Amino acid sequence: MSEPLLVIGNGMAAAKLCEELTRRALGRHAVAVIGAEPHLAYNRVLLSEVLAGHMSAAEAEMKPAQWWRERGVTLQYGTPAAALDRASREVVLADGRRLPFGKLVLATGSHPIRLPLPGMALPGVHTFRDLKDVEALLAAAAVPGTRAVVIGGGLLGIEAAAGLAGAGVETRLVHLMDRLMERQLDVAAGGFLKRAVEAKGIEVLLGAASEAIEGESRVTGLRLKDGRILPADILVVACGVIPNADLARGAGLEVKRGIVVDDTLASSDPDIFAIGECAEHRGMTYGLVAPAYEQAGILARRLAGEDARYEGSVVSTNLKVSGVPVFSAGDVTGGAGTEDIVLTDRGLGIYRRLIVKDGVLAGAVLFGDTADGLFYLDLITRRTPIAAMRTELAFGRDAVAAAA
Repeated sequence: MSEPLLVIGNGMAAAKLCEELTRRALGRHAVAVIGAEPHLAYNRVLLSEVLAGHMSAAEAEMKPAQWWRERGVTLQYGTPAAALDRASREVVLADGRRLPFGKLVLATGSHPIRLPLPGMALPGVHTFRDLKDVEALLAAAAVPGTRAVVIGGGLLGIEAAAGLAGAGVETRLVHLMDRLMERQLDVAAGGFLKRAVEAKGIEVLLGAASEAIEGESRVTGLRLKDGRILPADILVVACGVIPNADLARGAGLEVKRGIVVDDTLASSDPDIFAIGECAEHRGMTYGLVAPAYEQAGILARRLAGEDARYEGSVVSTNLKVSGVPVFSAGDVTGGAGTEDIVLTDRGLGIYRRLIVKDGVLAGAVLFGDTADGLFYLDLITRRTPIAAMRTELAFGRDAVAAAA
């Protein structure tokens, strides 16, 4: 008889886990997925495309309903899990139903950060995290003459601003730091990205600290600490996320920033696992898709009977930000003991910076042309000595191969 396996969370990590597990060990577990949102799993990376009207919500779905049925996965979405009863090995749903489990996977993702600003609860203030947020923003954006302010110049904020601008909304992007995506990009790449975002008609304000959200019955603007007031009919707060460890905390599992897991991705309860943004492994939480997919693959192998272990991920970003290819991997801060290899073509909007330390590639930042991103990521991950290829390295895989 198949062992009951419950997965709480119907996002990208959960979908990847089900894909890998059913491919490796179809029928070994009776898999059920519990999702709070009333939708099939969808690709959150594409939310800005839905907001801009470039695709429908259905087109952002990761797998059609038939795919889940064919693999025998039971979907229970639209009713969130409310509690874990570890003593009885049951998950309690918000409607009172109790579902038994033999093994449990928490893939609960994260909560959007809500800033402690006066006026945060006003109507017209939104986050940008799920389809419900997108639906609310689309409704607001449909009003002619709508003006939007987005707080946060990381990936989420830029994508929200790009989506709103694509929907025809006058949009300003406010960021506290001196450059966009400062965690992934250096100053030069941040400058390239700022110009690309501005080319889409988005006004970018850097070094701008928010003080209060203006309005009485609904939002009318954002007041900055320097006294400026930016008028707004929509205000989007996209300042990052925090792991959603609520269920784990309530069940007495070990939780620090996220749900603490070991190299088997097990929590402090050996039958309860965590993957994706909610998990904390060796003191690290990851807010990107690639580590979540790596964790899902490792856990699927373990649940299929293999002795696979997760040793952490090299943090990399490889995507289109506001339509422009951006790649970042490894340690891009530089510093003592590092050397830079830099290739810049301002005319073509191409920038590459490779950070070398102790004879190996430690980090890479690419803007405009990211075709060689995975080549550099492989060099970083494997700690491949680069002395023999250093002359050609900035020109990419083909140049290195031709010179070999």
